[in-house]
Amino acid sequence: MEIQPMRILIAEDDPVSHRLLELTLIQWGYDVVATCDGAQAWEALQQEDAPQLAILDWMMPALDGLQICRMARETPATKSIHIILLTAKGEKSDLVEGLAAGANDFVTKPFNREELRARVQVGALMVELQRSLANHVKELQEALSQVKQLQGILPICAHCKKIRDDQNSWQKVEEYVSEHSEAQFSHSICPDCYASIVEPELEELKRRRDAAR
Repeated sequence: MEIQPMRILIAEDDPVSHRLLELTLIQWGYDVVATCDGAQAWEALQQEDAPQLAILDWMMPALDGLQICRMARETPATKSIHIILLTAKGEKSDLVEGLAAGANDFVTKPFNREELRARVQVGALMVELQRSLANHVKELQEALSQVKQLQGILPICAHCKKIRDDQNSWQKVEEYVSEHSEAQFSHSICPDCYASIVEPELEELKRRRDAAR
């Protein structure tokens, strides 16, 4: 199966920075979805096959990167998207504001190629881990949905030990349990039954055989 390249959404309104960022990511082997402002970026993130990693400029017309972060975290379909903010802001208070809005990481402008590459690689790793976890959870849910459980009170005959089912029919215990669970049976004889039933029957057969001689 061919491995598809990681898709990354970029939103940058400056034409030069936009083109440089796009070409850099493509050179590294990523599949880039390019948008020019916040409104386009938000629309792209609403699509069913939206990229799970986004690099957003903090300052953009229509919607800025901070606003998109807040909207993404409040929307179930985009809540888990890994967001890297591009920003010329360098104060700690600005970084705190970005993190509080929902950003996962930051890259300062003009960006350093190696720093950007490292942060994108971390983001891509986080996306893959989330995807793997989601797949495992789905597999677990599917497995649990197939597990049958016995619950409630089971009417059972005090003499023959048959169980009455929902259709008011009486079934052997192993038949009923097999239909209502994943259990399988291998028949054997317990010590009490061997001593009280099997052993006397063997003695009786032996006695009859000796008498017939």
